[in-house]
Amino acid sequence: MGFLSMLGVGNALPKVRQEPRLSASSGDVNPADSFQAGGPWHEFSLGGPSRSGVMVNERTTLSLPAVMQAVRILSGVFAMVPLHYCSHDNGGTHRLLNDPLYGLMNGRPNDAQSRYAFREILMSDILMAGNFYAYVSRDRFMRPVALTRLDPFAVQAYQSFDQATGQTMFYDATLPDGTSQRFPSRDIWAVTGMSRNGLQGLNPIAYMREAFGESIATATYVQNYWRNNGTPPVVLSADKKVEPDVRAAIKADWKAVVAGVHNAGEPVVLGQGLKADYMPINNKDGQLVETRTMQVLDIARAWGVPPHLIFELSKATFGNIEQQSLEFVIYHLGPHFARVADSATHAFAAYGCLFSHDPSDLVKGGFLDRAQGISALRNAGVVSTDEARSNFNLNPVGDDTGQQRWQPVNMGIAGQPAPAQPPGA
Repeated sequence: MGFLSMLGVGNALPKVRQEPRLSASSGDVNPADSFQAGGPWHEFSLGGPSRSGVMVNERTTLSLPAVMQAVRILSGVFAMVPLHYCSHDNGGTHRLLNDPLYGLMNGRPNDAQSRYAFREILMSDILMAGNFYAYVSRDRFMRPVALTRLDPFAVQAYQSFDQATGQTMFYDATLPDGTSQRFPSRDIWAVTGMSRNGLQGLNPIAYMREAFGESIATATYVQNYWRNNGTPPVVLSADKKVEPDVRAAIKADWKAVVAGVHNAGEPVVLGQGLKADYMPINNKDGQLVETRTMQVLDIARAWGVPPHLIFELSKATFGNIEQQSLEFVIYHLGPHFARVADSATHAFAAYGCLFSHDPSDLVKGGFLDRAQGISALRNAGVVSTDEARSNFNLNPVGDDTGQQRWQPVNMGIAGQPAPAQPPGA
């Protein structure tokens, strides 16, 4: 493949098989209904309503409280955890606190966003769109100095393949200033969610559109029911035949007098032998509450969130809440930590270095458990006094005493004779 062809001049690069995408504004041209800016690479292939008859997009999906809480808890907790830049050698793993890459991920990713805000939108894009993209600004030595988040629906991934060098990725992207062009992979940091081709993440809203459509349709039904003051449907009947034009007039009169929020309590005087029979609505027999509960559980499954974290507490016992919190970090956030850290390592890390999340603050447990664990480490000589105090955000002792480690007197180095005891010991 020639150099000009790789830059997109001449024959187009073979396109990555596109996983189904759902535009945040597909099927609705009102900009107020879209949270994404879009761009010339935007596709609307999955626009249209779900089988339940409601529109499913980013706006309507986030209108569900369970969805909002699921995205908020995952992205918020993920943003709390620091992403360390470390070197790894035979001596262990060492944090490179003075390296510019450490500051890029833990200080200022750009001039517009804090570290927390940048990480929160990173995880939100993965959860809502399946992919996160950021433009990498570099200095004259080609070192990354800023990361600017891009609209995930305004980026299109392409690949080229060479038998000698393997796959190479390119991205057609629209930048925040409105310019669009093709960028090599070094200029675009791409973090993909769960994927079937390893190149593009699957869009959860697109693939689970029908499940979300059911929840939205159920919420719409409840809203319409209460909008009518909970008044059930009515049937007007008469013993004698009523002509069609008369039936239409009676229906119009009934709607004018009774229908609507402000008229639901108005009295009605029926003539011509008419009789009103209200059709009973039994939400218990219709299992409306059970249906909404199951829909909340489906939303929890969609993003891998324990139900109690989105306030579905019907079966919660709280007997092992600490263990559940630990499982949340390991099984639910753990894959996201690994995905982002490995992507950052692949894109930016030098040879022998890596990025790694440190979720230790999330698994500290209660005060007594922490105190007992740190005391055991202190007594075993694993940590010093200052290191133990740092776990409780306490200042160092301030002299060499705080840096000393204890050594249990009843232990020694394996294979060596025990040290002589001092007189009187």
